[in-house]
Amino acid sequence: MLIQIFTNTPKWVWVILAVLLWAGLTQTLPRSTSLRRITLLPLAMVGLSVYGTLSALGSGLDVLLAWSSAALASATLVLQRPLPPGTTFNTWTRRFELPGSWLPLCLMMGIFITKYAVGVALAMRPELRQAAVLTSGAAALYGAFSGVFMARSARLWQLAYSQANAGTTPQGATT
Repeated sequence: MLIQIFTNTPKWVWVILAVLLWAGLTQTLPRSTSLRRITLLPLAMVGLSVYGTLSALGSGLDVLLAWSSAALASATLVLQRPLPPGTTFNTWTRRFELPGSWLPLCLMMGIFITKYAVGVALAMRPELRQAAVLTSGAAALYGAFSGVFMARSARLWQLAYSQANAGTTPQGATT
């Protein structure tokens, strides 16, 4: 049955998987990135999450509440954690130096796998769309992934804002 599921999956789904794998794997290495980039990727992933939720599960109150509650809970947990060691923001170049992390790849794969599994389940058994366990559970998963993405970006914005307001200069720079 798995072979039939995979062979009947549209080709564009595998292209999206490849792009997400590439994007996630690039984040496992230390890198320099801009404020724009640390904002756009999380927004894109949250957009994919919201789209996956609404398109597959509908916009019922239970679905929206599950998504929002999970997003808020996971964001709250992430916001309480310190940034990884080696995370810096250069106020002059407006760029972050970030250590590599496997978390973005895991989050991207989590959203992709959730979307894929829900799509397969609903294609095989459309009546599951009425099952609160599936709709609320999947919406909560989407929300939890989104909350982590949003909070990770928010922590970096907090770092940039605090350093910009503190008037810090990079090592070796003069004012």
